[in-house]
Amino acid sequence: MPRIRTSRTKPPPEGFEDIEGVLEDYARKMRDAETENHEGKRKTEAVWPIMRITHARSRYIYDLYYKREKISRELYDWLLKEGYADANLIAKWKKQGYEKLCCTRCIQGSDMNYKGSTCICRVPKSDLKVGTVVECSHCGKLQRLRNYRLSSAAADHG
Repeated sequence: MPRIRTSRTKPPPEGFEDIEGVLEDYARKMRDAETENHEGKRKTEAVWPIMRITHARSRYIYDLYYKREKISRELYDWLLKEGYADANLIAKWKKQGYEKLCCTRCIQGSDMNYKGSTCICRVPKSDLKVGTVVECSHCGKLQRLRNYRLSSAAADHG
């Protein structure tokens, strides 16, 4: 969640006005997700919309700086410092093999049922059977495997 700006806080760097509207939309969606009724949902399901919005906002800022090069380094650092994006998640996106990571909880071995294992959404699609729907228990990410060819290694396991 971004910090509240007061008269004592440092003003945003140049270029913030260009993306402020999009960030306000994310803030509005976040408020709606936080106030949404969560009766009848599991404890983990209640936070899924919040995690999805956090992921989308972080991906937006990451793409602006690293992919499209639309914002300055100063603005990027300010956005991370003010909490507009998840700095830990972005740090993982920069590493090979983690480009599509949905949340940092999915790579923590301590949150799993079996010691040393990873989240189901981190399992390569080639190791899963066609037609299965995989739902991450941490963030609710869905992976649908349709018309996906199994590799010979995955076919040997199944």
